[in-house]
Amino acid sequence: MFRHGLKTGLALLLVAVCGAPAAEPGGEYAELEKTLRARVPQMSPDHIGPSPIPGLLEVRYGAQLYYATLDGRFLIDGSIYDLEKGRNVTAPRLAQARTQAISAFGEDNMVVFAPEQPRHTVTVFTDLDCPYCQRLHRQMDEYHAKGIAVRYVLFPRAQVGAPSYNKAVSVWCAKDRRDALTQAKSGAQIEAKTCTNPVEQGMQLGRMLGINGTPTIVTQEGRVLPGYVPPDKLAQLLDSGAQVAGKGQ
Repeated sequence: MFRHGLKTGLALLLVAVCGAPAAEPGGEYAELEKTLRARVPQMSPDHIGPSPIPGLLEVRYGAQLYYATLDGRFLIDGSIYDLEKGRNVTAPRLAQARTQAISAFGEDNMVVFAPEQPRHTVTVFTDLDCPYCQRLHRQMDEYHAKGIAVRYVLFPRAQVGAPSYNKAVSVWCAKDRRDALTQAKSGAQIEAKTCTNPVEQGMQLGRMLGINGTPTIVTQEGRVLPGYVPPDKLAQLLDSGAQVAGKGQ
């Protein structure tokens, strides 16, 4: 079952982060890479390197992090805690993997609302019909006043071809995406359009990152903030580097 789940996740990664650079062949961990590719043939690891535990190596597929035995027989899915230092040593590595996956997806595939001189940039996975997503968007001027740029990844919480998915496609294909998104989030009817679009890839990226609700905010450092966070609180959070749980649908 685990192997099936891993393969399913990697199938999503193959589409969602197809622009990400693959691990270079050969090198110190060539044998382990060869073994993993044989056992999980959908794609090769993006990174193999040392872990904090002797005898285990860190293996990264897109934004998913695992630990493997040197012979490639066992793959461990979970976090490592350093009890002496009192910290989760996996969390920073996962955050880095998230930022790399989002970077590979690309800002060109997002709808961006930014002030003239942003101090912070967040990536927000959004559903056009989600009430808290709409609330966040109504306060865009307040986020901008705090120096926060918002990059939207269209993330309809419905299957491909459903009305909310088609609405997201129409927003992307509109002549003015920002205006179309604002109109759609206000409840206005927008013109149905189709074109080449990144909506399905954005959905796959979100699933690969473990996002299952909207809005979900991802900071530049790769920290995930599930739910709506008010402008003042988000600015405080981004300035301090602390984490907060928000509200969401």
